[in-house]
Amino acid sequence: QVWGEPPARHYHALYLALLAARGQKPTSIRKGAMSVVTVATKPFADQKPGTSGLRKKVPVFQQPHYVENFIQSIFDSLEDYAGTSLVVGGDGRYYNREVVQTVIRMAAANGFGRVLVGRGGLLSTPAASCVIRGREAFGGIILSASHNPGGPDGDFGIKYNIGNGGPAPEKITDAIFERTKTISEYRTLDLSNVDLDRLGAIEIGGMAVEVIDPVADYQALMASLFDFTAIRAMFASGFTMRFDAMHAVTGPYARAILEEELGAPAGTVVNGTPLPDFGGHHPDPNLVHAKELYDLMMSDAAPDFGAASDGDGDRNLIIGRGVFVTPSDSLAILAANAHLAPGYRQGLKGIARSMPTSGAADRVAAKLGVACYETPTGWKFFGNLLDAGLATICGEESAGTGSDHVREKDGLWAVLLWLNVLAARKQPVLEIVREHWATYGRNYYSRHDYEEVDAKAANGLMDHLRARLDSLPGTRLPAGTVQAADDFAYSDPVDGSVSANQGLRVLFTDGSRIVLRISGTGTAGATLRLYLERYEPDPARHGQDTQAALADLVETADRLAELKARTGRQAPTVIT
Repeated sequence: QVWGEPPARHYHALYLALLAARGQKPTSIRKGAMSVVTVATKPFADQKPGTSGLRKKVPVFQQPHYVENFIQSIFDSLEDYAGTSLVVGGDGRYYNREVVQTVIRMAAANGFGRVLVGRGGLLSTPAASCVIRGREAFGGIILSASHNPGGPDGDFGIKYNIGNGGPAPEKITDAIFERTKTISEYRTLDLSNVDLDRLGAIEIGGMAVEVIDPVADYQALMASLFDFTAIRAMFASGFTMRFDAMHAVTGPYARAILEEELGAPAGTVVNGTPLPDFGGHHPDPNLVHAKELYDLMMSDAAPDFGAASDGDGDRNLIIGRGVFVTPSDSLAILAANAHLAPGYRQGLKGIARSMPTSGAADRVAAKLGVACYETPTGWKFFGNLLDAGLATICGEESAGTGSDHVREKDGLWAVLLWLNVLAARKQPVLEIVREHWATYGRNYYSRHDYEEVDAKAANGLMDHLRARLDSLPGTRLPAGTVQAADDFAYSDPVDGSVSANQGLRVLFTDGSRIVLRISGTGTAGATLRLYLERYEPDPARHGQDTQAALADLVETADRLAELKARTGRQAPTVIT
C-alpha cells in the first residue's frame, strides 16, 4: 500500500491497530520511498531493566539487534499509543546519537504519530520529564547511564518514562523484561538519518519528527517556580558561584539560566560543553569525582556557593564556602525553606525520602505538620506520591532531590532553590546549615560504596547478614544496643503494591542505624552500599568530624556483615 501525505499517519496507525486486533503483524509497508521492515531476531538473556532502565557497557549495546530488541520490547509492552507523541533524548554520551536515530525509525514503524527530540539528541532527564508533561506526550525514551562514565568502553542506558513524566512502574518494566525473553522480530523504517541539529519539524513515514530546543521548556518551568528577580539582584550585588557541569548534559541548561538569564558572570559554569566521554572524567557529583570543586570551596579563594550536576542532570552536589552539604541535609534544609520560593509559598503537601536517606527530613516534616514517606530507592516510588498529591518535595541520599514540578529528580532545580533561599535569607550556606542543625539536631551521615565487587561475594554477604537479622534485637554491639533489624519492605499507600527486599537495616536504641543494599545502577560486578547514621540533638556536639562520629558504626557493620573478609576490600571505593 502506498501512503500519501498527512493524514497518512492516521491510516498507518489504524492499519497497525487492525493487524494487532487480528493477531497479525506487518511485514513490509511501502511509504513513498520508505519501507517498514520487519527484522528477524533472537532474544538476549541480559535485558532486565533495573531501577533506572537497562544499563550495560557500550559494546554490549553495539551488538547487532541489541538496541532494537529492547526498544521493540518497550513498544510491545505498551497499549493504545498509535498516533501519539513520544519524547526522545539523552545525555549526549557515546552512542547517544546512533540510538536516537534507531528510536526514531522504530517509533515511525510502530505507529507513533510524532517524535519530539532534543536538538543534537540532547535532553537532560528532568527536562525530558518536563517535555513529556508539558506537551502531553504518551511517554518518552531517555538514553542515559546517569552518573556512570561514558566513552567507547563506558556505560550506556535506555529508560522508558510514562505519560506522567516519571520512570515506568514495575508492572511495565516487568512486562518489558518478559517480552525481551520471547521477542522474535522488530519493526523499523528503511530511512537515512534525521538531521538532529536543525530545529523544526519534518515528516518521515507518516510520522512527524520535531527537533526542539532542549533547554526552552525546562527554562520556562524554572522561571515559574523561583524568584529570578531576587536571584538576579543577588548576582548583581557581587555574589559569586562555581557550577561544574562535568562535561555532561547540564552545561547548556546552566549557561542559559545562570549566566544568560540570571546574570552570573561568564565562566561561572565550568566544564559546560557536553562530551561523549565526559572529558575522560566520571560525571558523578561526589567528593571524589568533583574533588577540584570541593578543594576550591574549602580554600581561601572559595566563591560564595558551589554546585555540580551529573551525567544526565538529575543529581546535584551542594557546597558552601567551607561546608559540604550532604544530600540528606540538603533535602531537609530545602524542605524547611521551600516557602521562600514563589512556586512553594502555599506550603508542602508532604515530604518523601528513600529509606537509605537520613531521617533529617522527617524532623522537618514533623515541625511542618505534614507526612513524611519512607520509600525504596528509585524515583518511580515518589511518582505515585506526587501524582496523588501526598508529597511535594522528595529526595534520595544519592544526590537526587526534586519536587512535583516533574517526575524525576532534578539537579539544576535543587541548585536554583538553594540560590532562591540564599537570596531570600541573605546568609552564607554555612550559617544556614548551622542554624538548621541547632533547630532540628544533626544527623551524622555517610555512605560507603564498594564498587565492582564480585557479584557472588556481594550476594553472599547480604545472605549472611539477612540470616542473622532475627537474632540481632537486644544484642549489644560497639555501636550500641540493637532495637530492631529487618529487610525493608514498602507498601505503596497509593496503589497498595508491595516491594520487598529493599535493603537490610540494623536499628539501634539511640536512633542510629546501619543499612546495606546492592545498588541497581552499576554495570560491572556489584556495587555494595553501606549507609551509616547517628542522630545528635546537642548543638555542642555538632562540630565533630563525620567519619569519626560514625567510627563505631563502621566497626559494627564490618563485624555483622564481614565486609572486609567477604569483599576482599580493606576500605570503600568511595565515601560520601
